[in-house]
Amino acid sequence: MRVLEGLKPEKVFYYFEEISRIPHGSGNVERISDYLVDFAHKRDLRVMQDEWKNVIIFQEASPGYEEEPVLILQGHMDMVAVKTPECTKNLQTEGLQIGIDGDDIYAEGTSLGGDDGIAVAYGLAILDSPRLKHPALEMIFTVDEEVGMDGARAIDLSVLKGNRLLNLDSEDEGIFLTGCAGGARVKCELDGETSQVTTGYRKGTVVIDGLLGGHSGEEINKGRGNSNLLFGRLLWKLCQLIPVRLVSAEGGLADNAIPRKTEAVLLVREEDAGAAERILEEFGSEIAGEWEKKDPGICLKYSWQSPAQKADEASTGSCVAWTEAATRKAAAMLAGLPDGVQAMSADIEGMVETSLNLGILRADGKKLVAESSVRSSMESAKAALIAKLEAIVALAGGRIRISGEYPGWKYRADSPLREKMIRVYRELYGAEPRIEVIHAGLECGLLGSKIPDLDCVSIGPNMKNIHTTEETMSISSVKRVWDYLVKLLEQKETA
Repeated sequence: MRVLEGLKPEKVFYYFEEISRIPHGSGNVERISDYLVDFAHKRDLRVMQDEWKNVIIFQEASPGYEEEPVLILQGHMDMVAVKTPECTKNLQTEGLQIGIDGDDIYAEGTSLGGDDGIAVAYGLAILDSPRLKHPALEMIFTVDEEVGMDGARAIDLSVLKGNRLLNLDSEDEGIFLTGCAGGARVKCELDGETSQVTTGYRKGTVVIDGLLGGHSGEEINKGRGNSNLLFGRLLWKLCQLIPVRLVSAEGGLADNAIPRKTEAVLLVREEDAGAAERILEEFGSEIAGEWEKKDPGICLKYSWQSPAQKADEASTGSCVAWTEAATRKAAAMLAGLPDGVQAMSADIEGMVETSLNLGILRADGKKLVAESSVRSSMESAKAALIAKLEAIVALAGGRIRISGEYPGWKYRADSPLREKMIRVYRELYGAEPRIEVIHAGLECGLLGSKIPDLDCVSIGPNMKNIHTTEETMSISSVKRVWDYLVKLLEQKETA
């Protein structure tokens, strides 16, 4: 029994459910890539799959549409695969358990992968609709967009004939995206200076949790709390008041997702345990008051092992911990790292120009890693922000590594594709679409560096809370966008 059976458009929801059954988190795309190739072979469509598992499928023009400009449709096949702490599903090997709640599709205990599974579903539904009239189509399905656009970076597009590209990786119906920021992943690393600890300290676990999180491009302007950043602030406060030693830390799931939970293990001296608890209580009240409106679920939890426990369980036992001096360096680095909106656009009112998100924090006995997603619509501002990160980390004795750098997508004043899309939207809805440039990153910039004179627009149906376990996708919006796509494909430009 199919959960989405009976929903319209039937083929779109059929293929979305098919995709949901295949594990396809970033870096785990081989099965879905092979599924796309098999789909094309079964329909005698020309298909290309490269060594990175990117897939391009070609479909000839319908009779009478041979003279129409070739249209490229594009989306990515990977998703941000995250789950709730209670979910036992193995997202490397198991598909999603999707459900329906009113007008929304969701996944039980995991992210839904509407970003960008719906693009793949639209593409397959178009290719599997022989009665649909359309120009020649070139469909690009890239891999690992969510971890640095690696597929778009590697793909060879010299075989394409088209230069009009419709990207299907947006989450707001009725908004035509026509430009985006460039970005990069910046990994800040600090080597640990550690020693074995056996007596005289109390071990504790500290958890900052309950934050809303969100997409670091779409929702960075909402000022939501960042659990990794708050932990850095807490650690620095502890270091200023009492001796403290870091054992481990873990927070966040992806550099481009605002982290919701950070958990750390710390050591304090037996005689400072009471003071540590008072500092934690005060800090918990402090952040609850600060984030009462923006992140009302924020909470700080902690637990200290009791000195009355048996020797094989109590205090620290025997563990490796950062020295007090090294912990202070790590705390200073984390507390000093910039985060959030850094500058607003001078050209477009209300748009973020430059930002960064401290999305991943990991620390163990060897090193601390803090990974940020940096974005800017100005290349010089992006470079300056990366240089600032490098300077702060260098002061602590660390280093940075830059990866996944991608260019911005510049707004095109003369766009035949955009003008046609606006015209079709008007005819279908009797209204004007919103034309926007966004702060989030899209693959269009990288693809534009490989397709001469690229004319590109990005659209998609309504989705909420992407990259989180609360992700939903609107059923009615999926249908409206499908109806729009069909009309757009069918409308001729040539006489």
